[in-house]
Amino acid sequence: MAKKGKQEAGITVNKSDDFSEWYTQVIQKAELIEYTGVSGCMVIRPLAYEMWEKIQQFFDKEIKKLGVKNAYFPLLIPENLLKKEQDHVEGFTPEVAWVTHTGNSKLKERLAIRPTSETIMYDSYKKWIRSYQDLPLLINQWCNVVRWEFKHPMPFIRTREFLWQEGHTAHADKEGADKEVFKILDLYAKVFEELLAVPVLKGTKSDKEKFAGADYTVSVEMMFPDGKAIQGATSHALGQNFAKVFGISFVDKDMKKKYVWQNSWGITTRSLGIMYAIHGDDKGLVIPPKMAPNKVVIVPILFKDTKAKVLKKAKELKKKLEKYGVILDERDDYSPGWKFNEWELKGIPVRLELGPRDLEKGSVMLARRDTGEKEIVKFSGLDKKIKSVLDDIQKNMFEKAKKFLKSNIVEVKSFAEFKKAIKSGKFVKANWCGKVGCEENIKFETGGAKTLNIPFSQPKKLGKCVYCGKEGKHLLYFAKSY
Repeated sequence: MAKKGKQEAGITVNKSDDFSEWYTQVIQKAELIEYTGVSGCMVIRPLAYEMWEKIQQFFDKEIKKLGVKNAYFPLLIPENLLKKEQDHVEGFTPEVAWVTHTGNSKLKERLAIRPTSETIMYDSYKKWIRSYQDLPLLINQWCNVVRWEFKHPMPFIRTREFLWQEGHTAHADKEGADKEVFKILDLYAKVFEELLAVPVLKGTKSDKEKFAGADYTVSVEMMFPDGKAIQGATSHALGQNFAKVFGISFVDKDMKKKYVWQNSWGITTRSLGIMYAIHGDDKGLVIPPKMAPNKVVIVPILFKDTKAKVLKKAKELKKKLEKYGVILDERDDYSPGWKFNEWELKGIPVRLELGPRDLEKGSVMLARRDTGEKEIVKFSGLDKKIKSVLDDIQKNMFEKAKKFLKSNIVEVKSFAEFKKAIKSGKFVKANWCGKVGCEENIKFETGGAKTLNIPFSQPKKLGKCVYCGKEGKHLLYFAKSY
């Protein structure tokens, strides 16, 4: 590789100057994705997929504690099933991709490539549920979905095909279903805050923004570096809407026939893009330790006469620290500086530098990815120090992101203040009357600001609606969003 090519491998724009270009460079140069010939469909490369597996492992373990079982349902959904629930199909119509032919033969009925699986799954649920003893039915699947309609794809954030889990559950009563809705939302908050080090805003979506066919939707929302909002995950209370359409009923203890109460919930690979965007800096990725497949990289400083000794010690350290997924970069055709830059670009939380002088002193130079701070650490205390530093990096990254979010939320009383705050790229907290007309007018007059969610904790006394001046019904978050 030519020297010039090596220099071009780094990030060439500042995150604050051109976020879109910065993000595009980071996800490619850090080897997270590869573009394909189909717009909006990407290759998720091994480094990114390992991070998705971290989310899978954490969340799968938690939902299994609740009694949820994994299954798999078909990718293709007959048109007659998709159209059974009218609000649902209307909500997804623009996004549905259809299979119409096999070879040169036209199919008798179009098949939808799943945008979500309610309809195909509930066709089975009606066969499986007969009695209260069959409830609750708690099923999840890890799969891909396709949603076609949008103009500007953004890898991880807005893609036509993405990976997710979708939980679909059926309950004997509303109380049991409602409890689950919020349990799942709390798990999503844990994924973002405890694994990804991303603070969230929890709340209920407005009727206009809720999932098509749901009674209500709760969500976790977060702020991008460019001031836009992004929805991280959702949990939906479907009520008995789908149960009545699909005939999912059961005989209860009182021997009466009743419809089940249903929920659905999901988190996607969008979560990875959120993490990359929020934590990354001008050097590239900054990966929270709990999400990093490789938490430590050892970069030996190699000279001809001391190479063997340094490498021997580096290999000993790698073996000793193997629980951290250590990478030993012993390539001798790249300079130490080049290697430092590459591993910073890829976001490895801790870098250990080991040269002949370090070897003589019985120590290494430890560098943190989040702050860039360096310190000398003796071999004897290295394991303990790394654990401490990784814990501190995780905490520091969350606190930094939390401070950013908090400092960019503005509570306003007038629509003039509202427009000014939105123009400045802030989240706005304001009173709203609950009317869809006001919601739509606010969006139109601000160039796209919409309701995010209604915080569960509401003040005892609300002021006037920020737009129409009538009595406020909710205090909630507004922002422009992805």
